[in-house]
Amino acid sequence: MRILKDSEERILKEERALLNDLRASLIPFGATQEDQQTLGQSIQQLDELFLLVIVGEFNAGKSALINALLGQPLLKEGVTPTTTQVNILRYGEAQERLVEGEHIHVLTAPVELLREINIVDTPGTNAIIREHELITRDFVPRADLVLFITSCDRPFTESERSFLELIRGWGKKVVVVLNKIDILQSQSEIAQVQDFVVENFRALFGMVPEAFPVSARLALRAKQGEPALWQESRFEALERYIKETLDESSRLRLKFLNPLGVGQRLVEKFLAITTERLGLLKEDFIKLQDVESQLAIYKDDMRRNFDLRIADIENVLYEMEQRGQDYFDETIRLPRVVDLLNRKRIQEEFEQQVVADAPQRIESKVNEMIDWLVDADFRQWQAVTEHLADRRRVHQERIVGDPSVGSFHHDRERLIEAVGRQAQRVVETYDKEREAELIADGAQVAVAALAAVEVGAVSLGTAIAILATTAAADATGILAASLVAVLGLFILPVRKRQAKAEMRLKIAELRERLIRALRTQFEHEMERSLRNIEEAIAPYTRFVRAEEVKLLQAEAELSRIRTGLEALKVRVDEVV
Repeated sequence: MRILKDSEERILKEERALLNDLRASLIPFGATQEDQQTLGQSIQQLDELFLLVIVGEFNAGKSALINALLGQPLLKEGVTPTTTQVNILRYGEAQERLVEGEHIHVLTAPVELLREINIVDTPGTNAIIREHELITRDFVPRADLVLFITSCDRPFTESERSFLELIRGWGKKVVVVLNKIDILQSQSEIAQVQDFVVENFRALFGMVPEAFPVSARLALRAKQGEPALWQESRFEALERYIKETLDESSRLRLKFLNPLGVGQRLVEKFLAITTERLGLLKEDFIKLQDVESQLAIYKDDMRRNFDLRIADIENVLYEMEQRGQDYFDETIRLPRVVDLLNRKRIQEEFEQQVVADAPQRIESKVNEMIDWLVDADFRQWQAVTEHLADRRRVHQERIVGDPSVGSFHHDRERLIEAVGRQAQRVVETYDKEREAELIADGAQVAVAALAAVEVGAVSLGTAIAILATTAAADATGILAASLVAVLGLFILPVRKRQAKAEMRLKIAELRERLIRALRTQFEHEMERSLRNIEEAIAPYTRFVRAEEVKLLQAEAELSRIRTGLEALKVRVDEVV
């Protein structure tokens, strides 16, 4: 086992720590088992021998190439898919086959090349048995180096292009092997096919690959007793590359870099998911802010309209006060002195001429106010329902990121649906008459408490009538029998001024007490309505805010890991 230098040990330690941090960071996302396994295998890969993975379509000659590298036919070859599992070739004193896991077999052989590297033979990527391709795609992320085998009779097919795009996503180093050159007629044809493959690879990866045209079949025959075929096989360049170019230092460099590539791919994947989810939450915040703004406007509009409606009630009381002033001017005068001695008559006239229909008018305006409040409350629930329905449509039409990753989309959709159903249920079952009755009862209780009467025994108008009549009671009892002898022009004017002043004071007190009672009651109803709406959307609001905090933290951690992985790549290039 190679003993690493101190600088290499530090890189290994830091890389393992960063990749373990990444594995922990993926847990809140509910990362797929595939991603978790891939990352775990990459961490484990740091402690394994160099892994050379052979991939390509079936019948491209993967098994033949491996046999040629080893100098003996360890693997079965054929024109139909012959490899049904991943075969890992390792050094062993005896040649044997072991089952290491589902779809993974280990073949050992006493071949010197296998002392330095492990070679992996994978099923064809275009096999009719789709499981073959799945096995290959699951295993590629573990590779330190990928030999991509394409055949001269069908170079760089569309399925090969698709598979290479997958390899590119994992950031793997890929060497292209153009096999079966022995079926071509001339060197110019070989060069033409090689140029075609290299150009397509360059267009896909943005770089010119190391490419080796070979005949694996001729190379194996040359090693098994037909040396004249060795030069024709052109296998020596590939073999020298694997044995010499991939020396101990190069293999170690790739061993460090490949897990970094896997880590970077996963970091970018989940950073993209984080960004997309934050974007979706931003739209949620905008909608929630719309609701909050509407509620604030609703509250301001309600208070402004309430003040206007209260002003109408106050006008009724002002009119009553003016009638009282006129009544005293007409009543407290010398020609009516006899009537003034009849307290009961004066009070009855006061109630008929001054109080008049004021209680009924006030009650009517209060009822109008109640209907207005109930309608406004209902419209506000409708607005919330429409906003949430819009978010449901957006969520259904635009599922951002990978819905299978974590519970974010499920939780978000469930909350939007639940809150939306609750809001819709309120709208559908909203009983305006019942709501109005409840608010009217509350107003009646508030006013009746001021009038000190039993709540269930009187209507709102009756309670207000009691208040109005009581307020002016003192002003109507203006004379006593003992004062008749000294009435004259002195007593009546003074008593009239007193009565009118008392009337103004009592009406002012009535107005202040009545308006305060009504305002308190209606403020309570408005706050109750707003509180119900806020409580309905609270789970959705809490989810959005909590997810934003969690995603911002995840974004910061993933960005830190990405920076660390990039810095390690630079250090690997410098140290190894």
